[in-house]
Amino acid sequence: MIKRALESKIRELATKFPALAIIGPRQSGKTTLTKEIFPHLPYVSLEDLDVRSNATKDPRSFIESYPDGVILDEVQNTPDLFSYLQSYIDKSEQCGKYILTGSQNLMFLENISQSLSGRISTVTLLPLSFDELSQLSLLPDDAFELIINGFYPRIYKNNIHPDDWYSSYITTYVERDIRRLQNIQDLTKFQTFIQLCAGRIGQLLNYSSLANDCGVAVNTIKSWISILEASFIIFLLKPHHENFNKRLVKSPKLYFYDTGLACSLLEIENKKQLSTHYLRGSLFENLVIAEMAKIRFNKNKKKNLFFWRDQVGHEVDIIFQHSDKKIPIEIKSSKTYSNEFISSISYWNTLSKNENGVLIYNGEMNQSINSIHILNWKNTSMALETLICKE
Repeated sequence: MIKRALESKIRELATKFPALAIIGPRQSGKTTLTKEIFPHLPYVSLEDLDVRSNATKDPRSFIESYPDGVILDEVQNTPDLFSYLQSYIDKSEQCGKYILTGSQNLMFLENISQSLSGRISTVTLLPLSFDELSQLSLLPDDAFELIINGFYPRIYKNNIHPDDWYSSYITTYVERDIRRLQNIQDLTKFQTFIQLCAGRIGQLLNYSSLANDCGVAVNTIKSWISILEASFIIFLLKPHHENFNKRLVKSPKLYFYDTGLACSLLEIENKKQLSTHYLRGSLFENLVIAEMAKIRFNKNKKKNLFFWRDQVGHEVDIIFQHSDKKIPIEIKSSKTYSNEFISSISYWNTLSKNENGVLIYNGEMNQSINSIHILNWKNTSMALETLICKE
């Protein structure tokens, strides 16, 4: 079993809260992790129709059948259960008694805020990180190989070819969950929409363009984007709005939580295809930014990741906000360093009167130039944890 970075935080929070929620995409390892950390608690999957029926028809009896606590997996399937759990949590002084997992962020957090606010701590478990793969020597030296493989644990555990696994994942989970979240009549258009999203990785989100290409209304696209966010398929990177007397763009950028899933949607099956693909640089950028999100979530911190672009075209890939500091980060897929790679950082530093920054690229050099740290992509955690966020 790969030791998950979030484990220590979960164990800590379980000593402080009566209930703990672990959310994240399907197959990210939530069930395996909760069973490992809480072996003394019975495990109940609310994906099971019979179990779900019992929990829905008689929620009080269902909860009372687990007097010493329980792991409730995919609890968003029984939203009414949250209200009943509240009274049992309030009666108990035992911490770590109820462990809830869910793979639909929006529904989960809405129910928590309505019924369990102040009684539960919530953490997010994303697919594997660079460091977690390194534990068992599973992190490849080639970034493009990693981009195609993605980060879902079962691919590595069962040695499944990524293309085989992701095509099944899309069919089995994405389409099923999406239909559960919203009654989509024309699933073919939604499949086209997901593929179009993969083709727009790293780009400003343009609802009208997506609507035209899919043949649906703009409001439909906005709803579908929310569904992909709620299912942990995509995330939106918001612009940083400190203007320095410049006009800035206001639209977010679109990224996938997992590059392997994006490659499957783009029908990229091998490194040779990826090396000449028009999205090569965007997918490498996505790889690094998703890793930064994992690092933050594994510490139970907010992402605090933004991008910066003015109307003239000056841009910094990431502005990481830490306390009162803002750190510019550039990401390049090239293996050969060029001084041009840090020009955007230098420009932003001049405007902001900042003196540092980070370049993460595909080459091997790790050094500093004019207070700007130049790091290989494998050292992404160093960029956020060691150089920036000593919390």
